[in-house]
Amino acid sequence: MAIPGDLVLVDDVAAAFSGRVIDAFRTRPLDTFSIALSGGSTARDCYEHLAGAAGSQIDWWKVDVYWGDERCVPHDHVDSNYRLAREALLDRVGAANATHLMRCTEGPDPYQLRLGDLGRIDMVHLGLGPDGHTASLFPHSAALDADPGRLVAMNDDPLGTNPYQRMTLTLAGIARANLVVVTVAGEAKAEALAAVAAGDDLPAARIEADRVVWLVDHAAASLLPS
Repeated sequence: MAIPGDLVLVDDVAAAFSGRVIDAFRTRPLDTFSIALSGGSTARDCYEHLAGAAGSQIDWWKVDVYWGDERCVPHDHVDSNYRLAREALLDRVGAANATHLMRCTEGPDPYQLRLGDLGRIDMVHLGLGPDGHTASLFPHSAALDADPGRLVAMNDDPLGTNPYQRMTLTLAGIARANLVVVTVAGEAKAEALAAVAAGDDLPAARIEADRVVWLVDHAAASLLPS
């Protein structure tokens, strides 16, 4: 298979994700821990689980929260990735040391500078879209060909399947992670995951980092070679 990283088949993606976050927090190289969050229904399940039984195992006052991508909507909009993370995780754990929102009105440069100052990102959480996108890197979109020094970019889906302009980490931005965890759940993601495994030229097939782990449930893995 051409999955970029280690594929781990799990019964409960959200529980497995929580375990990976806890392990990454415990083994962090610095006193603080940086994590870039995602969006979507699988991410919501992951964050709710993390905020529940697993949340007490993390000192959230040592966690700096970033985002891997954001829709260019107000942060209180139902489709905002920030709102999802706030409702599912941040409000439930009380607070974090710092939260660094992506602000489309500012353009990508301030977030680029912030990530440049950070250096490495301890963990980046990504998902997989039915079209093979990850973060807001869509098939055939301009941000896929960003300059290697460009960590954050504005991007659109050229096919119009995914609404809103976006701000997103580029492939180079994702590659600054010590650990990338890709969570894939449900039968609706099975075709996209199989296409990645088959070596199709999809954005999710181009993920690189120090370590990449795919947490996949049985439904999402149903079309993979046995």
